Amino acid sequence: MTFETFQFILASGLILGGLYALMAIGLSVVWTTLDVFNFAHGAFVALGAYIAWQVAQYGEGLWGFVFAAGVSVGLMFVLGFILHFCLIKPFEKRPNIVLLAVITTLAASVVIESLIQLVWGPREKQISPAVSGRIEVFGTGFVANDVVALAVALAALAALALFLRRTGTGRAMRAAAQNREAAEAMGFNVTVLYATALGIAAAAAALAGVFIGSLRFINPSFGADPLMKSLIVVIFGGVAKFTSPIYAAFILGVVEAFSIYFLGLYWSPAVLFGLMVVVLLVKPEGLFGHRRKTL
Repeated sequence: MTFETFQFILASGLILGGLYALMAIGLSVVWTTLDVFNFAHGAFVALGAYIAWQVAQYGEGLWGFVFAAGVSVGLMFVLGFILHFCLIKPFEKRPNIVLLAVITTLAASVVIESLIQLVWGPREKQISPAVSGRIEVFGTGFVANDVVALAVALAALAALALFLRRTGTGRAMRAAAQNREAAEAMGFNVTVLYATALGIAAAAAALAGVFIGSLRFINPSFGADPLMKSLIVVIFGGVAKFTSPIYAAFILGVVEAFSIYFLGLYWSPAVLFGLMVVVLLVKPEGLFGHRRKTL
């Protein structure tokens, strides 16, 4: 393996890691805040991509892409906010809320996938990339749109971290995630905070879907793969801290890139699942986790 090949594989892994982190952080926020697993997360990624594809038909170039991404993220935030009152809120006082959330979010995933097929049809589509051409780094050429995807993913993650740590709403969400009863006693509207968490998760999923849709073809069921990768990232890294799934995403992205190069495309999922199982056996709370969870 030449240095240029190593550099290209590493960069590809970092780009994958950025997208995985963007997908997984939404799943992690819901898991940490609401204590439920959102099986509709992959459908959120797919719907966000299709909304962006539709809006992008009315604009071209970078600004058309930015406008499409902005509309998709905004609409998906609203959808996620509303879906909390339909999927989670009616059952949050039930002792079997975790099982009920699995059922309701799975049902939502099926409904969203069916609606995508009904509205846009089964044929594959692709969003026009934000930028075209290639960028040279240390003599190795990279697709410019891939570099933009990584930069935007990092910027979005940094913005979300600042929101959670520096704003009143973000700190209230962290408080509700740690102790709902104490947050309610302090006067916080926990229901709205939970709905905001699901809205943020849907928005992050949509942004990831927009860039995935510009890198590969999309179809109504393509959200299954992002859901699986997000689950692996969250379990592998843990949810003890906001940064836990982010670190895990970049590790797994690089591992996947090298496994594809050495073992082939079809073996890379087995490698990722194998790593996840090893971590679960050695450290069940995740590689970067501990027993106490927090945003």
